[in-house]
Amino acid sequence: MLEQYNVIKKLLNTEKSVRTVELENKLIFEVNLKAKKNEIKKAVEDIYNIKVIKVNTIITPLGKKKAYVLLHKDKPAIDLVTQLGIK
Repeated sequence: MLEQYNVIKKLLNTEKSVRTVELENKLIFEVNLKAKKNEIKKAVEDIYNIKVIKVNTIITPLGKKKAYVLLHKDKPAIDLVTQLGIK
């Protein structure tokens, strides 16, 4: 089992990720290739103190793993991104 700070590499800040935050209440992270969905969910909940509904993962053609994390409606993703100073 990976430690929470070894699971999440970084929060992606691209045009697509900002649109996903605004429209779908999802955050997109680059994560460790060996990380499982339940480990990603626990790491995001522990690090950012938010409720995660669902995690979808994809491995890019460049060999990196992305996690699309759907947040609970009580905490809009845009609030978290603004709080982190990313927007």
